Amino acid sequence: MNRTGAVAQGLSRRGRGAVLALSLALGALALPSVAAAATPKATTGGAKGVSYGSATVNGTVNPGGAATSWYFQFGPTRAYGSQSAIGTAGAGDKGVSVSTGLTGLQPLTVYHYRLVAVNASGTSFGDDRTFQTTKVPLSLAIDISPKPVVFGMPVVIQGTLAGTSNAGRKVVLLARTFPFTGPFAQIGNPELTTATGGFSFTLLGDADTAEFQVVTTTNPPVSSGIATENVAVSVSSHLSKTRRPGFARIYGTVSPAHDGSQIGILRIVHGHGALVGGTTLHHHNAASSSFSRVVRVHKGIYRVLARVVGAAQVSNYGQPLLVR
Repeated sequence: MNRTGAVAQGLSRRGRGAVLALSLALGALALPSVAAAATPKATTGGAKGVSYGSATVNGTVNPGGAATSWYFQFGPTRAYGSQSAIGTAGAGDKGVSVSTGLTGLQPLTVYHYRLVAVNASGTSFGDDRTFQTTKVPLSLAIDISPKPVVFGMPVVIQGTLAGTSNAGRKVVLLARTFPFTGPFAQIGNPELTTATGGFSFTLLGDADTAEFQVVTTTNPPVSSGIATENVAVSVSSHLSKTRRPGFARIYGTVSPAHDGSQIGILRIVHGHGALVGGTTLHHHNAASSSFSRVVRVHKGIYRVLARVVGAAQVSNYGQPLLVR
């Protein structure tokens, strides 16, 4: 080997030695280690706020260092069958508290549930836990028809008892009459609710405006709201010809008696009443008052309005009267 080759070979050896030394030095440096992401951990917690149709379930998720999602499985068996909306627990390495509300549940039912956590490394299932929904509390709603009821005509108070065990329950009708200063008193006999919780009371010949309420015989009792039924006076009206052309006599009675109350005679034009005359009620007998008035008339429909103010009955119209 000539001198030039030997020199080159030496330089090459020295270069390789330098690279090796540098590599060893770098290897000795304390570089931070990067931990691999782990499968998340899901821990099923307890249930709170349990009602007849909803509950809030809780739990803890440890993401294990990777972006992690979670949800709850729930249902009436360990097969679950339903799941909550999906939430996110971040990418940390410590436990994160999670919770969600479950709705649309059935009353008096045992539900199974568990927490599920998912990330790129796998899926984790929490333990199965259970809660039982409560019964639906009883509640009462009532309605009255017709509104108003004409004096002497029947009125129906009907409604529904809603809630768990609402069938075959005794309900009682209470009432108090105008001016509503006295206590409520029971009317008639109790009724039994139907298989769907329905009930109905019929009163014949209701005389005075009254407030009604229905109450169960349970302990504690359940009460409906108060419903008011107005009783309208009964107006019987008639029309007869007179000797004067273009005039007619309009007369009749109002029950119960309201001597001194006002009577208005209206001509119906395009669905609206135009006053054409008036008078006052006079004593007829213990049960009714009477009226009579001659008014100028034209072809068309006329009606009588008995105006009652501040009494146990309310104002009402008589039947339409046709002038030909």
